Amino acid sequence: MTIRILLIDDHTLFRSGVSALLQRQPDLEVVGEASDGVEGVKRAKQHLPDVILLDLNMPGLSGLETLQLLVEDLPDTAVVMLTVSEEADELTAAMREGARGFLLKSIDADALVAAIRKAASGQPVITEHMTAKLVEQMRKPAHSAGATATTGATGAARASAETLTARERDIVRELARGASNKEIARTLDLAESTVKIHVRNILRKLNLTSRVQVAIYAMGHDGMADVPGEPRGR
Repeated sequence: MTIRILLIDDHTLFRSGVSALLQRQPDLEVVGEASDGVEGVKRAKQHLPDVILLDLNMPGLSGLETLQLLVEDLPDTAVVMLTVSEEADELTAAMREGARGFLLKSIDADALVAAIRKAASGQPVITEHMTAKLVEQMRKPAHSAGATATTGATGAARASAETLTARERDIVRELARGASNKEIARTLDLAESTVKIHVRNILRKLNLTSRVQVAIYAMGHDGMADVPGEPRGR
């Protein structure tokens, strides 16, 4: 299957280089390019790509603003930030807004190609040394008013994890490796409709909004799967 890709970046030379690189891959096709967010959203709706590589810092409509529009209009498209920024706050904001990945422009060619294939298959992709920053940011409370608030938020997060059933923890592990609902259903011998219900409950219990956030949460909470719960089963 050919993976259709849209490039949104205000640097023409960079877009040309990435496009030339990707077009050499038999399973990748660059279906369009855009130099700003407004044009990017328009072209995304026109071409319906599988993966969008989106710059974070652009004039006019910012990368995050563009991301919000793309996620809203094209929820099945994987949007991957491709940027020079190594700021943890920007990384966290992008993932919270629904980005499938966050890659640095210093990434080598083979790693970029592999990341695009993973993102197209539903897996989150993050430049390796940025993962620790993301996990640390995800562990922080959204609003902190000193040590007491931080402790309370940490306890609340732990309590949320403890509300997950054994089956839900199974599904969290599958989500962390990028499995689709259909793949999870096959692996765990469940109906796909049942998996959808479990995913919805997991998002509610962990106070998260996307499958990618669940995967990130799992990376930052190694002991979560060990919390006592009900026996596995349908």
